[in-house]
Amino acid sequence: MLDERLGAGGDFAAAYVVAHEVGHHVQNEMGILEQTNRLRAQVNEAQGNEISVRVELMADCLAGVWAREAAARFGSIERGDIEEAMNAAAQIGDDTLQREAGRRPMPDSFTHGTSEQRMRWVQTGQQTGEVASCDTFRAARL
Repeated sequence: MLDERLGAGGDFAAAYVVAHEVGHHVQNEMGILEQTNRLRAQVNEAQGNEISVRVELMADCLAGVWAREAAARFGSIERGDIEEAMNAAAQIGDDTLQREAGRRPMPDSFTHGTSEQRMRWVQTGQQTGEVASCDTFRAARL
């Protein structure tokens, strides 16, 4: 689906998506998902969507941390891999998905972040290699 429907082919594009999902597991283990779910139940839809965006961008950043660690420990990052991950992040941004569906992007409805945000947070994690750099809830700019 990544390749055929979204134009985000390559083995590392798929690895990024899996690492993003593992990032959600890390968030769950840290208690972040429970806290954000409670908070989302107390706010309106637009505010809940903004919380969801922060959760998703944090998972993108954690995927970037994983990519850096995989490269350092196992030498498993090949030329072009990071570009594949960045392309996948761009293709699954809310703005891009809404545009591709023939709709005008509606920021209040975003739940995962824009293409630019997703790429920037993957890159943040990959460049820093630090989980602490992934705190999207304290970030002034998403």
